[in-house]
Amino acid sequence: MNATQFLMLAAGLTVAAGAWAGSPAAGEKLVTEKNCAACHQRLIGGDGSKLYLRSDRKVKSLSQLHAQVSFCSSQLKTGWFPEDEEDVVAWLNHRYYQFK
Repeated sequence: MNATQFLMLAAGLTVAAGAWAGSPAAGEKLVTEKNCAACHQRLIGGDGSKLYLRSDRKVKSLSQLHAQVSFCSSQLKTGWFPEDEEDVVAWLNHRYYQFK
């Protein structure tokens, strides 16, 4: 099992447990502190928000959003704990995705 598969499995277990109680305000602060927009700007240009809004976006469910946040956190060595990642997921979902 590679790291991506592990993260997706872990995200799936989190979803199954119903642990989506993150704080959007705390998530926004974490995203700002780690300057996530800088990476997104390099990937897609502009202010980086088009990554979330494009029609061909990869993330199409709450579980995929959690997996993507976990992947980015791991790759960028943010030091976020699982509850921090849930806060980021809560903010992204509130601001851009509106998954239920």
